[in-house]
Amino acid sequence: MDNLSFEEALALTEIPDNSIDELAAIANSIRSEFSADKIDLCSIINARSGKCSEDCKFCTQSSRYKTSPPTYPMKTVEEIVDAAEKSETNGAHRFCIVTSGSQLNDKDFKIALEAISQIKENTSLFRCASLGKLTKKRARDLRGAGLNRYHHNLETARSFFAEVCSTHTYDEKIQTIKYLQEAGIEVCSGGILNLGESPKQRIEFAFELKNLNPVSVPINFLNPRPNTPLANRKKIGALEAAKYLAIFRLILPKAYIRLAGGRSETFGENLELPFNAGVNALLIGDLLTTKGPESAKDITLLKSMGFSVHSHFTRADTGVRPYSNE
Repeated sequence: MDNLSFEEALALTEIPDNSIDELAAIANSIRSEFSADKIDLCSIINARSGKCSEDCKFCTQSSRYKTSPPTYPMKTVEEIVDAAEKSETNGAHRFCIVTSGSQLNDKDFKIALEAISQIKENTSLFRCASLGKLTKKRARDLRGAGLNRYHHNLETARSFFAEVCSTHTYDEKIQTIKYLQEAGIEVCSGGILNLGESPKQRIEFAFELKNLNPVSVPINFLNPRPNTPLANRKKIGALEAAKYLAIFRLILPKAYIRLAGGRSETFGENLELPFNAGVNALLIGDLLTTKGPESAKDITLLKSMGFSVHSHFTRADTGVRPYSNE
């Protein structure tokens, strides 16, 4: 499946609902070969919220829309580290510091660096951050502080991106990803399905990601928020969502396909459906501006499905190896 062509992947989008089980089974066999029964669990903190100058049409944190998200400046180092310790207690393997805006000012960036350093010292968590656009120097500084992985979504296909955001470019996103890879930081990059893109653009998006070779690919499903430009968009159906998770697994056989935002609205409590379609990673706990499912309930369900949720791991070129928490 490493050589699945664009045309072959596009043909899979036309599979009817009554054949999705067969596609999901193939995707799940690839997931099993790659990561066996292991599930990677991460949690996040919204460390700086609201007042974003960007115009991403799906996001309540944009100052351009009449929404009422939680709004506050950068949290303190102590608050971030405390949240990380609680996430570890709740079963997370990774902890991600997320901030609103296109990039951090110098003061807030220093807070992020110190928090990463202290999380490394005080927990066994793998450290992740999502701080917007980076320079080459900032990427190196993050690595020096002990960052393992950086989250920077492409969001959608290049050909559809202008329909989603006009305040930054696709190439800016890719440049940040290249800086991270040069600095030796793993990349977590995915996006949101059901923004209005076509099936062909979803496949284009998956192949854009394949070209960048991210370790982790978070897949969100649009949860239409009031007063955003996409507020009236119909939610994606559970079977359609599972089909695309399976297709992404086939295109990206050695990535952690991470079920992220919108999963409750899409699948309800039926986690079996996506996790039987090739998913092998999960965002647990609260999301950026909305409440998430209870972590303990998620972990209990995953264990009942035969998954292992107790050990840290990452991708190697072949199979899975223990991750050195350096």
